[in-house]
Amino acid sequence: MKKKTYLIIGISLFVIVAAAGYFILLGALSGMGNPTGGRGPDYPYFITTESTAVKNIVVPKGTKLTYEEHFWKEGQQEKLMNEKEIMYIELPEGQTVDWGGVPVYMFVKFANTEMLGFSVYPDFEQLSDDKITKFSELWQSCQSDLGILVKNTDDWAFSPQNIMDISSCSVNYQRFFKDDIKQQHFLDSLYSELKASK
Repeated sequence: MKKKTYLIIGISLFVIVAAAGYFILLGALSGMGNPTGGRGPDYPYFITTESTAVKNIVVPKGTKLTYEEHFWKEGQQEKLMNEKEIMYIELPEGQTVDWGGVPVYMFVKFANTEMLGFSVYPDFEQLSDDKITKFSELWQSCQSDLGILVKNTDDWAFSPQNIMDISSCSVNYQRFFKDDIKQQHFLDSLYSELKASK
């Protein structure tokens, strides 16, 4: 009787250890290719079914709105979620909205929660010659996204009264490097032209 009990316990332990090993291996394989080694979150997102206003920007049908990680929701959603939780606004391929006279295709909330703002991604190929301004020329010279600091994070529109500063234009111009006069002068000039734009 004792032998039978030991045999059952032994088989049970083997099954438990084998199952644990399987799930550990499965978790490791699912993290392959991810630089952190873990599986990235499946952020909830919504694809607009009509022209929609979000963060004070009117975006076209087919725009992808990606939200912060949510405990109960992931992947594609059937309806809009809380606008305050938007992390990315990605317009359909080839489409842009006017932002300060510049065609832009994506907005991304700053990852650093201490910085109130977002990045704006331009598509200068869609900027016609008759629409070029000093602001667009300066922005285009750094060929990258623009980091925007704002008072009201619910407003990602081109609102000079809401925009407090430009934090960056590519990796070459960063407010972080306060002692670099060239970087600060460029960002000051860009911010001044932004404020003058209509």
